[in-house]
Amino acid sequence: MVHSGAARRLSRMWYERPIPLALRILLPFSWIFSLLVSLRCVLYRKGVLRSHRLPVPVIVVGNLTAGGSGKTPLVLWLVERLREAGWQPGIVSRGYGGTRQGVHPVGADSPAAGVGDEPLLLARRSGVPVFVGSDRVAAGQALLAAHAGCGVIVSDDGLQHYRLQRSVELVVFDGRGAGNGRLLPAGPLREPLRRLARVTAVVWNGSPEPPVLRAARRLPQFDMRLDGRRFVSLADGRRACDAGSLRGKRLYAVAGIGDPARFFSQLEALGLQFEAHPFPDHHRYGLADLAFAGDGVLLMTEKDAVKCAALALGEAWVLPVEASIEKPPDGRGLLETILENLNGRAFA
Repeated sequence: MVHSGAARRLSRMWYERPIPLALRILLPFSWIFSLLVSLRCVLYRKGVLRSHRLPVPVIVVGNLTAGGSGKTPLVLWLVERLREAGWQPGIVSRGYGGTRQGVHPVGADSPAAGVGDEPLLLARRSGVPVFVGSDRVAAGQALLAAHAGCGVIVSDDGLQHYRLQRSVELVVFDGRGAGNGRLLPAGPLREPLRRLARVTAVVWNGSPEPPVLRAARRLPQFDMRLDGRRFVSLADGRRACDAGSLRGKRLYAVAGIGDPARFFSQLEALGLQFEAHPFPDHHRYGLADLAFAGDGVLLMTEKDAVKCAALALGEAWVLPVEASIEKPPDGRGLLETILENLNGRAFA
């Protein structure tokens, strides 16, 4: 698709040095976007635009950059840690890419095209209630009405959804950091880096980047690692194999995530040789998209798998990943930092 190809080229340019001429032309639009972002924040802070507090604390896991940075694995990690600490969490999400309107619960058998790929993955992996809706306040209210025992809500994305008040904000960056540091459309930022002054903590899914480190120097910061070594069959989730079983086969790797190179690097670290095929984030796959594989073997992320499971593919394997958060040797861990903030404090 021309549109998808243009979007991929634009997003690549955000991380190039020096800033390409094509992006310099877009700088006036970034300045306008920055003014609108600042005005919107002021209107919420002054109460002209109303924000809403839910009866339980809300933890937002978001990012400042457009595209994925590893929020979904962090949400899964957080939900599991909260359950271990005695909380009963639920998850709300926008349901990006889904076609259903309004607010809906997400079950393990929900269609990815209707509810979105990430919410479906969260519903299958988390074991907690998941509701989607572009209005996260309404989604949270619906979740609480259906699950009265829920004591805390985790919002997958929604850092800029100021209608929903929150007690904790976690911002995730991957190794690409803030790119050229410009706001959309001349750069990847949804908000200026100074927004970090108001968040609870920064989580690094990759090597920290100096400009972000400077902006977040007064914040707790944590390193996240995504581990995955065992592949699961796309056709039969009960079947698994290791990388050694795949070596020597004709392998084709696909990734429709925010940073496909991150998945390809994981496969290389497992000693696999493959032909890489990146796709746009949240791409809806059809058989024609994967025809290049022929009688070879497909490798994909879990996020891709929820959309490819219904396709009549040949041999295909999925690499599930688990997040692990390193605890600083001289400070509190991420869970302890979060629990200290779950005290009813809310801000927009």
